Amino acid sequence: MIDPRTLRDDPEAVRASQRARGEDEGVVDKLLSLDSRRRSSIAAADKLRNEQKLLGKQIPKAPPEEKQRLLATAKELAAQVKAAEAEQNTASEEFDQLFRTVPNLVHPDAPVGGEDDFTVVKHVGEPVKFDFAPKDHLELLEALGGVDMERGAKVSGSRFYFLTGVGAQLQLGLLNMAIAQALENGFTPMITPSLVRPEIMAGTGFLGQHSSEIYHLEDDDLYLVGTSEVPLAGFHADEILDLNDGPNRYAGWSSCYRREAGSYGKDTRGIIRVHQFDKVEMFVYAKPEDAEAEHERLLGWEEQMLAKIEVPYRVIDTATGDLGTSAHRKFDCEAWIPTQDTYRELTSTSNCTTFQARRLSVRYRGENGKPQIAATLNGTLATTRWIVAIVENHQQEDGSVRVPAALRPFVGGQEVLTPR
Repeated sequence: MIDPRTLRDDPEAVRASQRARGEDEGVVDKLLSLDSRRRSSIAAADKLRNEQKLLGKQIPKAPPEEKQRLLATAKELAAQVKAAEAEQNTASEEFDQLFRTVPNLVHPDAPVGGEDDFTVVKHVGEPVKFDFAPKDHLELLEALGGVDMERGAKVSGSRFYFLTGVGAQLQLGLLNMAIAQALENGFTPMITPSLVRPEIMAGTGFLGQHSSEIYHLEDDDLYLVGTSEVPLAGFHADEILDLNDGPNRYAGWSSCYRREAGSYGKDTRGIIRVHQFDKVEMFVYAKPEDAEAEHERLLGWEEQMLAKIEVPYRVIDTATGDLGTSAHRKFDCEAWIPTQDTYRELTSTSNCTTFQARRLSVRYRGENGKPQIAATLNGTLATTRWIVAIVENHQQEDGSVRVPAALRPFVGGQEVLTPR
């Protein structure tokens, strides 16, 4: 959540952020009213408890003729304290519930608007021009024996699939290449749980606007993760970290699950928008003052990976109305997909400032030795969707696919994938 002091000291900043996101700015006045009520109830309860404490000291010393009167007063005070504490709890719960719905404050330089109002930061490479009619990724993969959509649907339903043969090799190769790069840059590799408890999912901010995307196992009250960001954010919950030697960096390999609610008829062909995929995700705990520089580093590592698969891409600064609940600012890298004649997201990196860590109570010791709220950041290094960009951009007229040089050691040295 955001810092409560920001709400009290600079409510206009919260209003401006809400407007930029397209959210209700009226929530600020409601919160200020609830906060005032909460703080008044806390003060009233404290005052009554002090009176109760003083009276408790007087009763044993009082003469018999006064003791009964004091006992009666004590009984009345006890009832008042109970009522004041109930009001305090009610006011605090109402404030906390509403406060948790407020998304992170947006970065002042993030472009304002909706999904299509992003700013293009740069283009890298030129879109591929073929002298033949290019095939889409599904046609290519099926010819290569790399995917089986029909049996995936038979076994699990629509938007599930089997990666087979070279398809499986490509995914494992990509993810292993991502882990190798992460290791080179000081990340700790992690294989994370796919199921998390409600407080961890809520702590990352995914039970707000994205709750319809998440699979929930009601009998166990556990959630299937849509990214290893979630378990990695919970990894240090309720802990105090040592960040004196720099950020803590993790690279989480996980299977990811998304319901894709409301996306029927959109990208249903192939493996672009599916219910299950694999991903390597970078996740960082840093001091808040280091977060912006770390965000740039994460973007650089994403671009380093994209260079290895040799595809044209662009970097966009995501508009405020398209930011996730926890994100302060987000950059996406989108690869050119020839048969769609457009760019599609392959990576995303977000600076979540102290938003997630405050909810999950992840702290570090500042220079004065006192615990401070840490910042968290995340960024994609590779996912199943990258296969789409690789096969479409590197296809040849006979349906074969050239393997990017950096990827070859991770797929058994194969230079070209040939149709069966």
